Amino acid sequence: MALQKQQTTGEENAFDQQLALNIERLRQEFGNSPDYVIRSYTRSHHPIFSAAAVYNTNLADEQAVEDLIEKLFGADLNGTGIDDSNAAPLEWAATRAALASSTIVTPNWDMVVDAAVAGDAVLFIDGCTDAIVVSTRGMEWRTISESTTQLVIRGPKDSFTESISTNISLIRRRIRNKTLWLERFSIGNLTATNVSMLYLKGIANERTIQELRQRMNAIQEDGILETGTIERHVQDQHLTPFPTLYNTERPDDVVGHLMDGRIAVLVDGTPFALIGPITFFHFFQSVEDLYQRADIGLLIRLLRYIGYFLSMLLPALYIAAMTFHQEMIPTPLLISLVAQREGVPFPVIVEALLMELSFELMREAGVRMPRAVGQAVSIVGALILGQAAVQAGIVSAAMVIVVAATGIASFTAPAFSIAISVRILRFGFMMLASMFGLFGIVIGLFILTAHLSSLQSLGSPYFSIQRKGRSK
Repeated sequence: MALQKQQTTGEENAFDQQLALNIERLRQEFGNSPDYVIRSYTRSHHPIFSAAAVYNTNLADEQAVEDLIEKLFGADLNGTGIDDSNAAPLEWAATRAALASSTIVTPNWDMVVDAAVAGDAVLFIDGCTDAIVVSTRGMEWRTISESTTQLVIRGPKDSFTESISTNISLIRRRIRNKTLWLERFSIGNLTATNVSMLYLKGIANERTIQELRQRMNAIQEDGILETGTIERHVQDQHLTPFPTLYNTERPDDVVGHLMDGRIAVLVDGTPFALIGPITFFHFFQSVEDLYQRADIGLLIRLLRYIGYFLSMLLPALYIAAMTFHQEMIPTPLLISLVAQREGVPFPVIVEALLMELSFELMREAGVRMPRAVGQAVSIVGALILGQAAVQAGIVSAAMVIVVAATGIASFTAPAFSIAISVRILRFGFMMLASMFGLFGIVIGLFILTAHLSSLQSLGSPYFSIQRKGRSK
């Protein structure tokens, strides 16, 4: 077990030699909260001393605390191989505590407070100006289970949990190499959340590592509860609908990106890891593609691209064709479409906006409602509302087909964050098509391409086709 000694700090963080004063100060720090337990002991064997152990009953492992107390204040333990006949109380207690767990001896009051609120046990000894911090953290976490947001047919089924130590172990279990380096940060003025940055030394770009490290150290937030907060602070551009960092809850996905030279960021309390730098094209690659034959993976990826652009442009193309370019539609189909719109009182753009907004409302309702009824509400709502709207003459049957096909195509993207961007851009292309027809759609595509070309992800081009995250 580890035993560390911290250097002395300023007087404002120093301890008092009297045990009672230190305990009273600690009670005031915690506002006499009942879940912070202070247990006082007096050791009658050599060496003789009085001490107090402080820990949080909701965060600390009770069994680990009991083992620590037994080693310090129980019967003398022989056969440890430690010669403590002349040891001072602090040295003796620190050495015995190190037999049970990782131990730090510190004169820093703030460090002791931070350790106690994190779940560690703190030992004060009467007459000593140092305290002993013993690792006793033991909280209940969700067990490792199958991913709920990135389902695969072939490949590992495990996913990250809310425990950062468990998540790191899932990555190290797959990369058993000394070049997998880890850096820890404590971010959040109130939460002091544990954040870890992982990368493969020699493969990841050193300039990118340094850039991300500086951005992480510059974060000033009261609380960090999810990787989304980290993403907002470290991303290059904010005024864009496209995500410039990738998030995943699959360990094998993270490992694949690490081996490609990218950096992973894990946050304690969330099962999602943040990956960067990333490109636009990586959002259409599923981790399952690595386990398939090359031709099958290429075909599936091509379908995803087609689905993405259909979900973004299909309503706009229908609006442009029906409003400005009827000559491009075959005559039998045009006659059928015009006959369907004969009783519709709204222009095509209003009809499309009504249907798209209705579909977005049903999709959001299906996500937020309880799982048992959410899917049923979405399907029944779409069928009933669509059929009723057509029979009432509010929308045409062709518009219902276009909106339904658009919704299906939007689900082909494997990354949820890139699918949100197309839901925003779709309305912009619909407005351009209603005003300028196909010319407006082409202008919108030019603007979109220029915007994508201007984006960066941790200093790397976002619209690059480069596969590896490393660069010279």
